[in-house]
Order: sequence, then structure tokens, then C-alpha cells
Amino acid sequence: MAIDMSGKTVLIVDDSKVSRMVIKAHIIAAHPDWKVLEAGNGEEAVKLVDQSPPDFCTMDINMPGMLGTDAAAAILQSHPQVRIAIFSANIQETVQSRAQQLGATFVAKPVTEKSIGQALQHFLGAA
Repeated sequence: MAIDMSGKTVLIVDDSKVSRMVIKAHIIAAHPDWKVLEAGNGEEAVKLVDQSPPDFCTMDINMPGMLGTDAAAAILQSHPQVRIAIFSANIQETVQSRAQQLGATFVAKPVTEKSIGQALQHFLGAA
């Protein structure tokens, strides 16, 4: 039996407006009925999630202020059901293992159709 994936909400967190636009365009193309929220930094993301938890979240790591991994940890602490994909150009083992410890999936940047596909697979495969 297929799991109903209509009407999901995804939060895109990245300090790069271009990255957010690219991710959003791909998600909307694949899932036109999903609601897409955006945040430009970790603090904003944590506040947004506390107000209205999304189903899924894409998270950049290197942002001004709070690191994406710290924001992801804060989000998962109060909302463990949120599925998070961490995007980063930093592919060091420590970063990848931190994502795994959080229960998030690690996706290497640049943001491309392939990397966004990996994130969506994580979201949909986990349901």
C-alpha cells in the first residue's frame, strides 16, 4: 500500500537565497501539492519549527549564527518526527557522522537535481 505523501510541508534552511530557490523549484516540480517554507538561518528555522513543525527539512550547515547541525539538533530535540537532510559542501567524516548521530541524512553540495533527489528519497523512504 502506498503511503500518502500529499500535502506535506518542507522547510528549506539555507543562508543562500539561490540554494533555497533551487531546492524549492525541484521539490515543487516533484511534489506540487507540498507546502514549502524557507528560513535563512538556524535560529529562524528553530523558531519556525516550534510554531509549525514541518514534515521534512533541508538544512545547510555553514550559516551565520547557529550552525545547521546545532539547529537540526534543537529541532529534533523538541520535534523528533521531523525528517532532516543536511546539505553541506564540507564532506569531512566528522560532519557526516554528526548528521548520522542526529538521525539526519547527509547530502553533499552543490545543490543539484541529484542531491535534492537524495534528500527526497530520505524523506519518502523513511515514511
